Amino acid sequence: MNLKMMLSGKELKTKQKVLAISQMLLEKKISINEIINEANESSTAEKATCIEAMEFATKINPGISTVALLEFVIESLMEKAPRVKWESAKVIGNIIHLYPGKSDHAINNLLTNSEHAGTVVRWSAAFALGEIVKLKAKQNKELIPAIESIIQVEENNAIKKIYLAAVKNATD
Repeated sequence: MNLKMMLSGKELKTKQKVLAISQMLLEKKISINEIINEANESSTAEKATCIEAMEFATKINPGISTVALLEFVIESLMEKAPRVKWESAKVIGNIIHLYPGKSDHAINNLLTNSEHAGTVVRWSAAFALGEIVKLKAKQNKELIPAIESIIQVEENNAIKKIYLAAVKNATD
């Protein structure tokens, strides 16, 4: 079954599609670029499924990522759909350590999502920003104060804990 048919078909539930696509990616039966191309031509829900599959696969093996994937998910952070936003942020968190020089644009979009009304979007932004802070790169000079400002207004304790742990790790 090809990717387009799998995404649009009704045979599999969303989680089954995510697992199948991520497995195909991990087994090199499909490429990151093929998934990105299909995601760009698909509905919002199908795009989110593609990104979730790439998130699942990059959590297992970050090395399968490409610069094209990073650029795709950075841009996807600005989509309207919350699921696209949060899955994109999780992919960034999984792979940013492989591309530390590419974090500037991601930081801007993640900071925007740190103010989103949706808790999962904010949690995912916190996860990705935390992973960037842990890189202890030059961006921390501006990023840590921005995160400290977020901590002051964030009401969700789980999200605050992610930020606090990242800042502590970066300053130790």
